[in-house]
Amino acid sequence: MSSAEHEIRAVADLSARRARDQAWRQFSQARSAEEFCSSWLGIQCQLIGGVSDGVVVLQKPGGSGFVPVAFHPENPSDRGKLAEVTERALKERQGVVLRLGAAAANDEAVRCQLASPVQLDGELRGVVGLELEARPEPQVRLAMRELQWGSGWLEVLLRRHAAPQDVARLRLKLALDLVSALLEHEGLTDSGAAFVTELATRTGCDRVTLGVLERGRVRVRAVSHSGQFDKRANLLQFAAEAMEEAIDQKAAVSFPPAQDGARLVARAHELLQREAGAGAVATFPLESGGKVIGALTLERPAGFQLDAPTLELAEAVAAVCGPIVALKLTGERSLGTHALALATSFWKKLVGPRHALYKLVAAATVLLALFFALVDGTYRVSADAAIEGETQRAITAPIAGFVKEAPRRAGDTVKKGDVIGRFDDRDLRLDRVRLSSQQGQYSKQYREAMAKHDRPQAAIVTAQLEQVEAQIALVDEQLARVEMVAPFDGVIVSGDLSQRLGAPVERGQVLFEVAPLDDFRIALQVDEHDFAQVLPGQRGEIVVSSMPYQSFAFTVTKITAVNNAKDGANRFRVEARLDAKPERLRPGMEGVGKIEVDERRLIWIWTHSLVDRLRLWLWHALP
Repeated sequence: MSSAEHEIRAVADLSARRARDQAWRQFSQARSAEEFCSSWLGIQCQLIGGVSDGVVVLQKPGGSGFVPVAFHPENPSDRGKLAEVTERALKERQGVVLRLGAAAANDEAVRCQLASPVQLDGELRGVVGLELEARPEPQVRLAMRELQWGSGWLEVLLRRHAAPQDVARLRLKLALDLVSALLEHEGLTDSGAAFVTELATRTGCDRVTLGVLERGRVRVRAVSHSGQFDKRANLLQFAAEAMEEAIDQKAAVSFPPAQDGARLVARAHELLQREAGAGAVATFPLESGGKVIGALTLERPAGFQLDAPTLELAEAVAAVCGPIVALKLTGERSLGTHALALATSFWKKLVGPRHALYKLVAAATVLLALFFALVDGTYRVSADAAIEGETQRAITAPIAGFVKEAPRRAGDTVKKGDVIGRFDDRDLRLDRVRLSSQQGQYSKQYREAMAKHDRPQAAIVTAQLEQVEAQIALVDEQLARVEMVAPFDGVIVSGDLSQRLGAPVERGQVLFEVAPLDDFRIALQVDEHDFAQVLPGQRGEIVVSSMPYQSFAFTVTKITAVNNAKDGANRFRVEARLDAKPERLRPGMEGVGKIEVDERRLIWIWTHSLVDRLRLWLWHALP
């Protein structure tokens, strides 16, 4: 190679080195996003080499559209040259390679275009496009890899220039993702391990430890990347002491401390950092309902500090996760522990300051208990009751026949002698006509036998004539009873033949039941638990369902041994007599009766049923 060529190459290398130095200088001194992207694109094109055109497209601030912010060279002749490849990369959300004018997709003898999307926390925020000189496929893949690695600087730019609301939204999204890891499992052991592991991964920490406060001491419940751990390990003891240090001060503690933060005691954190060989340590108390229930400790690897965004994220996560951890701790308590905690909490509210409503309710409850314990009341036995007639007459079918008329039915009031039903008597009348004809024939035969002095024949005919006369008398008696009449003034309590006209009935079948209107009795069904308290002569009152606004006094007259099982309870029949004769009561009415027993303490009246059943259950359960 000649000296002239050496000089030309030296000048070219010097020019390229100066261009790179200028580009890096502009990159480090960039004051706007456009300057940053322009200098970055220049450096990226120099590193890849053979780049004829380049463009950086970013999302509009506060909008959803995309605009180009930097070109290479700065004033290209055709700004839409890389539009197709960048649009495909935005649409497909992945790197795209296009061969220009190639007969086949892998033709290496033509120029190619590359595009790589820029994503921030899973959201598409821009794209970078380059046009390269012809080169082999391996070099194209290498250029794409370098472009993707270099795009990390654009992510740094986007995070630096992100709007405050976007930063808050991203932080909230990350906090909710971490909280979802805590809610995936039921118990605190499994959910806590998943939570601290996810938090360590998201924040770039070597170890994240979760501890809960029990009897004034911190107990480690979960360690990141460790399903099982030795709670007596030295590092975990140091972590527990760091948590207690932060809990005692009720504030987040970090070491090395933040420059603008409050001066807090951090000896335990300093010891933990030294023993663990960590770059930075921070602890955040977990609170629920204004009470500290545990803490989170983060440990960064050596050589790395906990920056402000990470500390803010950890503090937000601790604030959100505190109530969830408290809820899971409550779910792990036994029934006795939970009851004791409730009683302790109520007692503190009762004797401590404030909580006037609790104190008022407690005082009212005590006064009410004293009232029930010292004041007497009337003890009454309640029972289902029904009105019945004192006497109840059954009207049966006098003959076997068919129903012809039924002018009255259940519920109707009748007078003595009123017709309440009539049978069809046509068959009886035809039978009487037949029997009357036979009677005439036998009478004629009797006269002929007497005329002939045929005494044996006369005796036979006389017997036949007497038989026919008896049958006629029976038919006449049945004809006289085809009408069913009321035996006395009263009300029909059962029976309705209006829907059975023409239907056959058997002799002796009960068709109606009639009860008097002025003579009632009450049938009470008393529960066997209260049956021993009821005696004849006790007074009471009944209220029927049709007249709930009025009560009727009665006196117990009879205790029977007739029992009735209903709704799973055994009841005994008790009869009573009304003290007055109200006109509006009717047999068949039902309601509730209360029998007055005597005067007893109100607390006994309200609790004796429960106590008796408890005694019976204990008698049955105990050996």
